[in-house]
Amino acid sequence: MKILMVLTSHDKLGDTGEKTGFWLEEFASPYYVFKDAGAEVTLASPKGGQPPLDPNSEGEDFQTEATRRFDQDSQAQQHLAATQKLSDINAADFDGVFYPGGHGPLWDLTHDADSIALITNTLQSDKPLAAVCHAPAVLSEVKNSQGVALVKGKAVTGFSNSEEEAVQLTEVVPFLLEDRLQALGANYTKGDDWSSFVQIDGRLITGQNPASSAETAKALLAQLQGR
Repeated sequence: MKILMVLTSHDKLGDTGEKTGFWLEEFASPYYVFKDAGAEVTLASPKGGQPPLDPNSEGEDFQTEATRRFDQDSQAQQHLAATQKLSDINAADFDGVFYPGGHGPLWDLTHDADSIALITNTLQSDKPLAAVCHAPAVLSEVKNSQGVALVKGKAVTGFSNSEEEAVQLTEVVPFLLEDRLQALGANYTKGDDWSSFVQIDGRLITGQNPASSAETAKALLAQLQGR
């Protein structure tokens, strides 16, 4: 069982002068869900190497069992520091794909041609693909074989407008994910802010926020294990 995790390479939070990147919980929790299930995990990012970590995700309020485990796991840290370049990745080599969120993907993975091709090839091959929190933004420029937005008519979720407002970044992000998905014709739904909420539509799996990370990963794993 081979799973690819794709992380952002973008580290600038708009014009604020602050840093962003991937959100630690959204990487660490799925990473260990997969590893503990015996999966072979490959990490990739547009630029390769160490992907940028959103420094806010290291705050004490956002630590979980998985993030603390990662902090003590030098092997996992070395793995993360050496992500492969996304352009070198072949979708055919993997059984499933997972995109952790954080604000970074809004700026780079959303428009990344290699990411778009990876998503297209994965779903066309009837393999599961999951994205959590802001990472469902990576779906927004993907089209199906008829040239229609991939998410049109599909049940999806992602970081909500109210959650973006709560972190006071509504005017900073390039677009609001909830609005974008709805504008593309997706059947967007959400749970309570900051609670775990996952949507599954065929092979496409999306989670709403950091609290949804583990369940989103487990949903991907369940499809791979045939449950």
